[in-house]
Amino acid sequence: MGVIIIREMVGSSPDSWSAAAADAVARASHTVRNIRYIEAVKHTARVDDGRIVEYEVELKIHFEYEGT
Repeated sequence: MGVIIIREMVGSSPDSWSAAAADAVARASHTVRNIRYIEAVKHTARVDDGRIVEYEVELKIHFEYEGT
């Protein structure tokens, strides 16, 4: 494995933290190639009227650098 670049992003979902992470990876893969792994840094949830209405997960996306 060569040089790894790390970028942070936040994914969200009304269903779960796992779904929020999967959505973030799917969106990142539209513009970033060679994603090798992710690191979940922080999990939060938005609450409205005593119920969780949105899950959020802060991720570090690790991808391999393709340049020379």
